[in-house]
Amino acid sequence: MTLNKFNLPDVGEGLTEAEIVSWKVKPGDAVAINDVLCEIETAKSIVELPSPFAGTVSELLVDEGVTVDVGTAIISVSDDVSGDPTPADVRAPETPAEHETPVQPLYGKLPQEAAEDTAADGGTGGSAPAAGPLVGSGPKADAVKRRPRKTTPAAAVTLNAPQVEPVQPHTPAAVTATEPAAVDNRPTLGGTITGLVNRVLAKPPVRKIARDLGIDLADVVATGSRGEVTREDLVSYQAQRDAELDKADGFWGKAGKPQDQRLERIPVKGVRKATAKAMVESAFAAPHVSIFVDVDASRTMEFVKRLKASRDFEGIKVSPLLILAKAVIWAAARNPSVNASWVDNEGSDTAEIHVKHFMNLGIAAATPRGLMVPNIKNAQDLSLKELALALNNLATTARAGKTQPAEMQGGTLTITNIGALGIDTGTPIINPGEVAIVAFGTIKQKPWVLDGEVIPRWITTLGGSFDHRVVDGDLSARFMADVAAILEEPALLLD
Repeated sequence: MTLNKFNLPDVGEGLTEAEIVSWKVKPGDAVAINDVLCEIETAKSIVELPSPFAGTVSELLVDEGVTVDVGTAIISVSDDVSGDPTPADVRAPETPAEHETPVQPLYGKLPQEAAEDTAADGGTGGSAPAAGPLVGSGPKADAVKRRPRKTTPAAAVTLNAPQVEPVQPHTPAAVTATEPAAVDNRPTLGGTITGLVNRVLAKPPVRKIARDLGIDLADVVATGSRGEVTREDLVSYQAQRDAELDKADGFWGKAGKPQDQRLERIPVKGVRKATAKAMVESAFAAPHVSIFVDVDASRTMEFVKRLKASRDFEGIKVSPLLILAKAVIWAAARNPSVNASWVDNEGSDTAEIHVKHFMNLGIAAATPRGLMVPNIKNAQDLSLKELALALNNLATTARAGKTQPAEMQGGTLTITNIGALGIDTGTPIINPGEVAIVAFGTIKQKPWVLDGEVIPRWITTLGGSFDHRVVDGDLSARFMADVAAILEEPALLLD
């Protein structure tokens, strides 16, 4: 029997540590190659780790919530799937080296040593191939078989079978359970009669309200004419529950407690730690300059309305952010130096400006785990519909916490949509490695002077921050003016 230890791999460029968020297996579980072992949280996202081994989990070497360095052993897997039925006195003696094989921190194929041990053992490991690629997703082998469910033949189900009274009720509650109002004669999935079962009576609308409020109907005193729970009963129960919560500790803690006992300590780790480090480095390394421009986005709003009604965009979420994204790509093509990066040459006092002739458009996304900036690769090559689909997928993946490290690497210019939170404008900090970021404020109706008349128009404010080492005032103003021009007249995109 060979004991294989799986070391924490580098799932992204330059990963040095990660936190074990949750284990998906436990000691004694059988696993196949590519079965998910655990979820880890890197500085950028939550990633599932597939197993490079087939066998039985021997030990979880790291607890959930613990942060470990790359290369640290986190789990041991035995290749003995069959339980090793060979008697101990018959098996060949094992040397310590045979008993526990050190595993190289490889990620992507089985270690050669483990493959040779499996072949030498005559195949007692069973399901482990000699070598094979690892993938992050795909069909998983069903390593554990469930026993078939035993069901009663349909002919044995009798809907109107006579009820059988208990031989000897032990408590008054057991006797009460035999009341006719509490009888449910419907068959169960197994085909047997449910019989004498207590069931709370309530109309469907009342049950829905209870589900929405998180109320267990069994806890509510029923006052209906037939013993059912009414809407008024739920209101009364909720009021009583609210009164009890008011007596409990609120956000500020219980009055009279010392302040040191009302102090909440939140460890800085994962995405929050990486974001804090990146923002500090960017704010103090790149000299920021910010400019703002008010924009009449009325024609953008009309254009979005027409796109929503278009058959080509059916089922696709369309918002003004789509037009802004297209405007930023268009404006960057006219002002290439905003789509660049400042690179210091190591070991010297010289530097270079790298102008990118491609657009990996970053979209700042607020997620439950913190701020993330995934980017859309080669956004300059996408049609309006393809860009809309890419934005939808990016938002859905980020909200679900499934954004992968590769999706947040290589960004060239970023948009932050603070208008989604009702904010007019702001001074964003440039994403590290870039030289420009555009903040998109909320769009609201305001009085606007047009052709000498004051009329209501859809107005937004754009805010842009730039690395003044690369983008001077003239360039930043021309870039922001070009972005504003598209929002004022989306037809310019046809040029």
